[in-house]
Amino acid sequence: MSNNFMKNLFTQSLRTKQTGIAVIAVILFISVISAVLFVGTKNTVALTVNGKKQEIHTHADTVGDLLIEQNVQVSDADLVLPSVNTSIKNGISVEWEQAKKITITVDGKQQTIDTTSDQVSEVLKEAKIKVSEHDKLSPELNAKVGSDSNIAIEKAFQVTLIDGINEKKIWSTSTTVADFLKQQEIKMNKFDRVEHKMEDVVNPNDVIQVVRVEKVTDVVEAKTNFAVETRKDKDLLKGKEKVVQEGKKGLTKSIFEITSENGKAISRVLKNEKVVSSPTKKVIAVGTKVVTASVSRGTTKSKSSTDAPSGGKEFYVSATAYTANCNGCSGITATGINLKANPSLKVIAVDPSVIPLGSKVWVEGYGYAIAGDTGGAIKGKKIDLFMASTDKAYGFGRKQVKIKILN
Repeated sequence: MSNNFMKNLFTQSLRTKQTGIAVIAVILFISVISAVLFVGTKNTVALTVNGKKQEIHTHADTVGDLLIEQNVQVSDADLVLPSVNTSIKNGISVEWEQAKKITITVDGKQQTIDTTSDQVSEVLKEAKIKVSEHDKLSPELNAKVGSDSNIAIEKAFQVTLIDGINEKKIWSTSTTVADFLKQQEIKMNKFDRVEHKMEDVVNPNDVIQVVRVEKVTDVVEAKTNFAVETRKDKDLLKGKEKVVQEGKKGLTKSIFEITSENGKAISRVLKNEKVVSSPTKKVIAVGTKVVTASVSRGTTKSKSSTDAPSGGKEFYVSATAYTANCNGCSGITATGINLKANPSLKVIAVDPSVIPLGSKVWVEGYGYAIAGDTGGAIKGKKIDLFMASTDKAYGFGRKQVKIKILN
């Protein structure tokens, strides 16, 4: 090869290299300019993700595109402000908060809700669950909730509480009888009882009854009657009685246990009985002596029945007469003399406090007789003379006569 040829070849190669470098430079220049222009046309956005704020530059057209660009997966329950369809403008603020999964349990039944609400009350409102002031809620309405939080609700219902004689309606949540009574500050005494088992679960419309039981001791002192003993007395006229020994009542102390339920006594049990003093029996003598009256059949030596005997207690009495044949008359005297069987006997009815029964007497105009009878109208210094017939009794009438008590 000649020198000229080599020189031309080198020159041509150099020019080719210069041309390539120039092309590359132009391309780089265009790229830089394009990049500058691309960056310069981006919008600045204040993006808050779950509370963390950052500033980004984006060519995204909408909020939804921006979140996709930032690899944020949006669910229907998430909070996006403004909405995903909002156009991106320079300086716009975008907020995204991921929904929390909250479990709500109502009386044992569970449900799950996705929400961005931060307070229990807001979560329940969103879940359309109403609570009353009597419901049991955990945590409280104004408490904050986080992701995977649990809200437990026990719905209140009415229960009737009967404490002794007092009755009232109580709002309660599902619990045992023991806990229910504790909540109501019901204090049980030693003998009190509940008409339910303490471990039973309280249900709506249940009636919880507390029976107030009281046991007291009652001491009673009572008098006991005495016995009456009768003894025959041959020296006492038949039909007559005399107290030989006065009776005296005894005294017994009894101890009773009285059980009351709700203020009403239901049982009275004798626990102990003690004799403080024993009774003294009463002894009565009953007369058995029968007075036998006889007619004096005197001889010529005997005095006439009209002649007053000597001695004896003498006084005047008002005298009437009676017979044994009146209506309702038994004919048996107070001393046991059968007048119907012995119509010729001389017997007078007397007041025993004036003339003792069984006394032998002499009566003016009547003669010797025995005080063997009594009468309802014969009181004081009055006597009634026994006559054999009604005519003689009527014929005697009423007289003032002398009488002598001979023994």
